[in-house]
Amino acid sequence: MAEARLAHETMVTEAGLPRQVRCEVPLLALGTTARCLDAVSLGAAIRIGGFLAARGRNSKTLVLHVQTFDFLEGTEHGQILQEEG
Repeated sequence: MAEARLAHETMVTEAGLPRQVRCEVPLLALGTTARCLDAVSLGAAIRIGGFLAARGRNSKTLVLHVQTFDFLEGTEHGQILQEEG
């Protein structure tokens, strides 16, 4: 199991106006994906595929469960900020 935090930053258009979006999302990966994610350097730009789920049965906190990821060039994508656990 691997846990980390993802920083996401992008520009979008909302109601015809530009908006900068920044957020941090907790990540969770299991099995082979976890072992591969553990090898990613902090600050690496990656694209993640997966799903959002509650951290636990009675939790309202969301966690992004990583199923796939790809390395990207540039800095306008998600970045691993810190490893947890």
